[in-house]
This record gives sequence, structure tokens and C-alpha cells, in this order.
Amino acid sequence: MSLNDRMTRTLIRMALIACAFTAIPQPPAEAGEGPFFVTYSHQMEEPGNLEITTKNITGEPAGGNRFVAAALEFEYGLKGWWTTEVYLDGQATAGDSTIFTGFRWENRFRLLMREHWINPVLYTEFEDINGADKTLLEVVGHDGIDDLTGVNAESRVEKQREIEAKLILGSYFKGWTIAENFIAEKNLAHAPFEFGYAAGVSRPLALEASPARCSFCAENVQAGVEIYGGLGTHQQFGFRETSHYVAPTVAWTLANGVMFTVSPSFGVTETSVPFLLRFGVSYEFQQAGRSLRRLFTSGGRP
Repeated sequence: MSLNDRMTRTLIRMALIACAFTAIPQPPAEAGEGPFFVTYSHQMEEPGNLEITTKNITGEPAGGNRFVAAALEFEYGLKGWWTTEVYLDGQATAGDSTIFTGFRWENRFRLLMREHWINPVLYTEFEDINGADKTLLEVVGHDGIDDLTGVNAESRVEKQREIEAKLILGSYFKGWTIAENFIAEKNLAHAPFEFGYAAGVSRPLALEASPARCSFCAENVQAGVEIYGGLGTHQQFGFRETSHYVAPTVAWTLANGVMFTVSPSFGVTETSVPFLLRFGVSYEFQQAGRSLRRLFTSGGRP
């Protein structure tokens, strides 16, 4: 099966999932991370809510084949100040193979519960992925085109068990969401500390909600832009030989809470991929934890 066929099937499945969600009579959910793919805001998942998201990316790096990579995300609100997430990563490369590339487990901790001018959040993540991973959920160190052009059978041999930390700063100002992330990552082997950044701004097209539920209202569309890239290592900190991207992004939330997001990313340095396209679908199940507890305590009876 060709890569185009696999991409078509993936998009059809995503559309079917979205159509199924539209039949679920649940109230709409607020978008947690808004239209961003890389940048985190200070918004946390509501306690007991479960959000399922697919974050997908496709591109054709110079010297390599076109690929499509996907991260399936399960985000759960444990407390008002604590959100935990699990990612399952995979990718398919034209003329090569389709493989599972690993998993990630992240936790975010909000330090101040009330809204302030600047709201800090601490982020920790454990990654157990391999060198064939192409999801680009962050860019750190000297990540670049060369990391995306290897043969899967060879790249997957490289193990990347890493600890990642982020300082997330988020603000709201007259309807605008402003977020800045500083990233530090360390391979548990003897690799150097790697650094990166991400920042974004976004805003709904309208701040006042319509009196009736609708899918095509302006307040259901968020537009913004994010920038992200690497900052080298502790041995060579800075912008030299690093990748950087500028990415306008748009998110559209249906009346039932399904959110579609798309973001073209443009590389601005020689080591960056000139063009990447990100797209995703997400849905939030409200009070999923309570429903599961009720299911198990009732012995499976409705």
C-alpha cells in the first residue's frame, strides 16, 4: 500500500470518528491547548475529563522521502493543578515502512490556581522512543533535516530514553492567549543537555458567544501563530546550526466539542525542513473518570 493510500485511509478514519462524535449528546468542551501543536499554554484539563487527540505531521525533507507521523494523545485531569498525558507515536515513510516509534508520559503542574498576569506551569516528561520518531512534538538541541532522512530499519535501532522538562508561562490579555515555553531535555545515556523553546499567541475570532449552539459561529474558530526551535546544548548553547519554524495555526470547534486543527509550518534556517503540515482532531469526554468508576462499581450494569 502506497503512502498516499495510507494517508487517505487515515483521513477517512479521522472523519468517521468525528462524525461519530457528532452524534454524542454531550455539551461542548473548551479547547485546552487551543490551536497550538508544539506550544503549551497554562490551561489545564478539567478534573475527571479525558481528552483524546491525534497530532499528525507530514513533510518531505531534502534528501529523504515524504513521511506522515502521528501521536495519539490521552490527556486526563487528575486535579485542578495536575494534568497527565500519554502519547503513542508512529510514522509511515514513502518507499520505506510503517512503524511504531514509542511512547511518552507527561505531567503538568500548575503552581498558582488563581488567574494572574503570568501563570507558571511545570512540565515533566519521560520518553521511550527510537531514532525513527518523526512526530516533532518539540525541537531541541541541533535537531534538523538529518534526523528525518534515515532508513527506518536503521533509525529504529537508536534508543532515545529521555527526560524532558519545561517551564510554561501563560497569560490572557483582552481575549488573547499568550504562551512561552523553555525546554530542557536529557538523554538518560551520556548525551549532553539539549535546549529549545516554543511560543505562541492566539485569539478566537469573536469573544461574545452566540445565544444558540452552532458550528459556524466566529467564536468557535481560533487563529494564531507559534514559533519554535532548538537552542543547542549546554556545550554549544545558542542558535548556531539549529532549526526554527514559524507556524500559523487555526482551530475550529464544532458545536458538539470536536475540534479540528491545521497548521502549516515554515522552516527559516538551513537545517530546518522548508515546509511541514500539521493537522489534528480532538474531543473531550467530560467526567470520563466518574463514568468509569460508576461502571466498575456497578459490576458493569448501566
